[in-house]
Amino acid sequence: MSDIGIAAAKAYAQAASAAARPDIAKPAEQDDVFGDMLGKAISSVQKAGTTAESNITNAALGQADLVDVVTAVAAAEATLETVVSVRDSVIRAYQEIMRMPI
Repeated sequence: MSDIGIAAAKAYAQAASAAARPDIAKPAEQDDVFGDMLGKAISSVQKAGTTAESNITNAALGQADLVDVVTAVAAAEATLETVVSVRDSVIRAYQEIMRMPI
């Protein structure tokens, strides 16, 4: 995973954590299921990126196998692609709703 991909994942994580802490208090019975799901997805991307980074560092120091590095990078890439795909689907659904006549 490139530095840009990891930076993007961290930016998404920051946005999700900001969305999880709104300034306006919500009623107690209202659940933020979508925000929780988004936060979990972003944290999984961030965790996969961190794991890949640590494996790359260990390989550079001669403390890890190249197979472990490739596996961790592939897992991080797959996780990020999944989150991006879900994001794109949500945006398409929102755009479709906005095009509906009233």
